[in-house]
Amino acid sequence: MATDLNRVFLIGRLTKDPELRFTQSGTPIANFSLANNRTYTTSAGEKTENVSYFDCIAWSKLGEVIVEYCKKGGRIGVEGRLQQNSWVDKDGNKRYKVEIVVDNFQFLDSKAGADAGMENYSGVSNSSDENNSQIETVNSRPAPDDNVFSDDNIPF
Repeated sequence: MATDLNRVFLIGRLTKDPELRFTQSGTPIANFSLANNRTYTTSAGEKTENVSYFDCIAWSKLGEVIVEYCKKGGRIGVEGRLQQNSWVDKDGNKRYKVEIVVDNFQFLDSKAGADAGMENYSGVSNSSDENNSQIETVNSRPAPDDNVFSDDNIPF
């Protein structure tokens, strides 16, 4: 039996500054919205732009970093999953909302990272364990070793 897949990759600009809230147990949650532009040509040959808005949520340290370093208009890339919530409104109508639960993000504005002192960070990610989030730095990656692969190591 095949397993289901729920992954989202999105690049966009923040429509407003992210907001930080806390659960009753004190876990931070960041809420923000991304605007994503799509440009296409109509059958009449006119270039048209369509903007879609996506609500996002980031938990724990990931959410705190987003609130601290990302501002309205900033361009970021997010990776996560779709989550649907439902509730009954005050009029008794069933309502639905789909949002992106962010697992990883990257600063895409060179200005945002440099101004915030984050020039060495390529991305921030949440692992499946909310308490085990990590920040990956460019400098922590091992340098490529020219001697690792040679023609003798290639099997074909």
